[in-house]
Amino acid sequence: MTDKAVVAVKAINDFADYLKAMKNETPRSFRLGKDLYIKKFAYDIQSGYSVDQIFKKAVEHKKELHAKMYELAYGLWPKYMGKQPQPTDSLKLIRMVIDRLSLEHVQPDSFQAEIERQIPILEQYIKDKNLIYIDPSKPLVVRREPDYMAGVAGASISAPGPYDKNGNTYYNVGSLAGWDKDRAESYLREYNKYILQILNIHEAIPGHYTQLVYSNQSPSMIKSILGNGAMVEGWAVYTERMMLESGYGNNEPEMWLMYYKWNLRSTCNTILDISVHAGDMTKEQAMNLLTNEAFQQQTEAENKWRRVSLTSVQLCSYFTGYTEIYDFREEQKKALGDKFDLKAFHEKFLSYGSSPVQYIRQLMTSTK
Repeated sequence: MTDKAVVAVKAINDFADYLKAMKNETPRSFRLGKDLYIKKFAYDIQSGYSVDQIFKKAVEHKKELHAKMYELAYGLWPKYMGKQPQPTDSLKLIRMVIDRLSLEHVQPDSFQAEIERQIPILEQYIKDKNLIYIDPSKPLVVRREPDYMAGVAGASISAPGPYDKNGNTYYNVGSLAGWDKDRAESYLREYNKYILQILNIHEAIPGHYTQLVYSNQSPSMIKSILGNGAMVEGWAVYTERMMLESGYGNNEPEMWLMYYKWNLRSTCNTILDISVHAGDMTKEQAMNLLTNEAFQQQTEAENKWRRVSLTSVQLCSYFTGYTEIYDFREEQKKALGDKFDLKAFHEKFLSYGSSPVQYIRQLMTSTK
């Protein structure tokens, strides 16, 4: 086994050296260009919406979120900011209230413990509200992120594949050990007590963990193995809103304000990706979008610019999948009226594996 590893490492290093030595007399822009972007979007996202349609929806959604956030922040101002004069700039007012709420967070050495504490609370909430069935025989194990996955502290899900249906699903939690005080504080403010709950919904229950358990039970092996990223990420983003709509967080304005900030991330991911690769958005314009309009920290925005410079289309998967799922659910509610059952909708939707949303929609609405 060690011998094979040595050979593999050498092969990777040799390939890296080969790429570095390659001559490229006429390098092209890192931007994909609109024509190629439209084609890649169609192949990767498999959406019922076009690039132009989803871009327009994202821009409109950003405006809606800003309006809702201003209303909430304005109402919370006296509670958290006292008699301090309110800025006339609505986005600045929102930022100031968010910054104040972000001070409420766990300590670095209790980050994983707090995640572990919240998981059974989410499980019980799902049961009490009868939102979706979660198979108790498919355990979710919260663990410290393995060293080989380390790099940036955070959270991720490692789910067993369809050939290992009874395996554990691992919720990997990054460690803040060794971080300096300022860096750890910045990170914990980003994942404050409100957003940490939304993160757990997204990654675990009823987000990625739940969806991937259902995907493994799909009778179609192909749909389970070749999962559609927009459906997988879209479901996780959809569940964040669904949970708050169902009453999670007791409809506290603080929770809704932070949810909207979190939702701005996926919304602006789409605006950024399309504007950069199918347009000519500059880094300066991108930083303004991410820091001033999406209320992200400078470091987070810098990392996102690097990501959009090295990848294309994937950043659209979150908002596109979420929008398709939410729109489909609302159409079903309108069509079925009193006969609509949210739990039944969720379980039926997930029964088709990790398929593109537009095809799940067709299967669920087809008459036989």
